[in-house]
Amino acid sequence: MDSKKKKEGKDNQKSEIFASCSFSALGLHPSLCNQLQERLGFEGPTLVQAQAIPVILSGRHVLVNAATGTGKTVVYLAPIIHHLHSYPSRIDRENGTFALVLVPTRELCLQVYEILQKLLHRFHWIVPGYVMGGENRSKEKARLRKGISILVATPGRLLDHLKNTASFVHTNLRWIIFDEADRILELGFGKEIEEILDLLGSRHIGSEGNGNQVSSLSNFQGQNLLLSATLNEKVNHLAKISLENPVMIGLDDKKIQPDQSVDHIETAESDEDDGLGYSKVKNSSTGDYKLPAQLVQRYVKVPCGSRLAVLLSILKNLFEREASHKIVVFFSTCDAVDFHYSLLSEFCWSPNSQSEAEHTERFLRCNTLRLHGNMKQEDRRNTFQAFKTEKSALLLSTDIAARGLDFPKVRCIIQYDSPGEATEYVHRVGRTARLGEKGDSLLFLQPVEVDYLHDLEKHGVSLTEYPILKVLGSFPLYGQVYRARKFVSLDLHPWVLYLQRALESFILSEPRMNKLAQTAFCSWVRAYTAHRGDLKRIFMVKKLHLGHVSRSFGLKQQPSLVGQSFQNQAKKRKREGKQKGLSKQKKFARKTRT
Repeated sequence: MDSKKKKEGKDNQKSEIFASCSFSALGLHPSLCNQLQERLGFEGPTLVQAQAIPVILSGRHVLVNAATGTGKTVVYLAPIIHHLHSYPSRIDRENGTFALVLVPTRELCLQVYEILQKLLHRFHWIVPGYVMGGENRSKEKARLRKGISILVATPGRLLDHLKNTASFVHTNLRWIIFDEADRILELGFGKEIEEILDLLGSRHIGSEGNGNQVSSLSNFQGQNLLLSATLNEKVNHLAKISLENPVMIGLDDKKIQPDQSVDHIETAESDEDDGLGYSKVKNSSTGDYKLPAQLVQRYVKVPCGSRLAVLLSILKNLFEREASHKIVVFFSTCDAVDFHYSLLSEFCWSPNSQSEAEHTERFLRCNTLRLHGNMKQEDRRNTFQAFKTEKSALLLSTDIAARGLDFPKVRCIIQYDSPGEATEYVHRVGRTARLGEKGDSLLFLQPVEVDYLHDLEKHGVSLTEYPILKVLGSFPLYGQVYRARKFVSLDLHPWVLYLQRALESFILSEPRMNKLAQTAFCSWVRAYTAHRGDLKRIFMVKKLHLGHVSRSFGLKQQPSLVGQSFQNQAKKRKREGKQKGLSKQKKFARKTRT
């Protein structure tokens, strides 16, 4: 009976995501409909696809606002492929680029390209391609010379090719798509985007002083599409300069203030009218967004000095309870990712004895991966592909994995370091509970940070408390299960104390690990001071006990000594840099004299 109820619940969740019509009913080519079903596994269109695809097929400019995990990539790729296939004369790669997809990150660039390859399986004359930072520019130039029909790109590298690659043919460009537009702008690509629009002749310029629009689109018979999970002033500005009389999908006019809105917008039927099971979040400063109803959101309040032991305990409990878990843990800095990756990959302990001479084993026996912006491009690509294909894995990442990436079957998101803005919280948890699947999220908070829950509640996000004492009580200590009383403080829990001592001993005995911990500690403190606006009153460095922060990285040293060590290293590098500069000047002086 329970399994029947679970199945019915899952079916209800999927019915809230998918529309009742078929892809063919939307007007797409039959071969393309088959590819969507066979290659991507779509039984039918999602509601946002059903709403947006017919509008895009009509040639209108469109602004799409929809929850993460609802198939927004297909929203724009399917109509483009349909039109390119329907051209009277078959297109050739020598015709250059017809469609341009701009994305914020390299990982999302690869993901869109892979989806594009699957959809083009039966349309071999339509050539997909991508350009992005970190790749060999000469090879990209050669591919552009041959011709790419649909090009996926990151803004910086695209602008580089537009300026410097004469063989890049884009005279037949018809579509420009901004995917995850809010993230593109948050990463500081606003000027690059405006320059790209100017170079392509696709900028819609608003005339100051009156409400009339002076458009430079007359020579550009094209269609621009903008997709964003959240709306804010920057996104609205981009919409104003890139979209002409757009149709809005997934929201209504009341959600944007008149002075910030896109002018002359016709509103399509919103998800709200279709009875979607989404909780709506409204905020004039951070934007509008939606959360999947099947997402279970919880928080755990942990004293700072016990954070590391509690994190490892939760991860161990999750992987032992269900072997085929895929979990993503978010950190605030690259250094924190590197430290925790090395620790979780190498930490061994003696589970049933106090003697370290006894048999030891890995504390966390799972495939652990890492992803952040300071990694080499090849390593980033390998991690991205590995986590997508693995049935069970743990990914430690910065916010580089928080936007747009579709990792199949991710069951749990753990936000170990606070995301800051409420929108970032939403994007992080959006990596799970996708396309009607169930998902869990867990937010770590220190006692001094609990006001952050009130900040999330202002945006309609409500979290319940995680049963951490129950989890800690499930671990045997010296061969016996310890049942903690309710009044026992978390940082005094025997299991936490035991595991903390084991972690500190391990890190102290490994010089490389100790150095990683010190670097991560310093980076974490710097990141903690970087919270903006109202969040500064919640995340205050003055409220922190730096000794406890040091313990959260398994360090026994006083934080002043750690900081001093870090500062000494920085001064040493600075001195070495000056010495190198002086030696170069002396060499140059000798050359000029001779």
